[in-house]
Amino acid sequence: MELYYKRFLSLFEEVKKDYPKFVESFMGFFKATEGPGALDTKTKELISIALSVKSQCPYCIAFHVKNAVLQGATRDEIVEAAMVAALMGGGPCVAYMKYVFDACEQFGAE
Repeated sequence: MELYYKRFLSLFEEVKKDYPKFVESFMGFFKATEGPGALDTKTKELISIALSVKSQCPYCIAFHVKNAVLQGATRDEIVEAAMVAALMGGGPCVAYMKYVFDACEQFGAE
């Protein structure tokens, strides 16, 4: 999962070379949305994990699990968020929970 995380970040660096306004705009939107507000950042990362599983995006799963761990999310909280996605998305989302378990392990979720 660390590889997915690094590839995701390097993609933005690559896109930024030719399309800096796009990346700046996207990152501004990202920071405004993911930062604390009515919901704290950890809760938003857990929501993002569920949406990442539902979207079947291993890059997003790696990114948001790592960020959730950094925000203090526990393995149980992360897995439970993924299970909500599995409930809503069915079998394919259950399969993508494997990425969540791998990311929890690699990023040190306790």
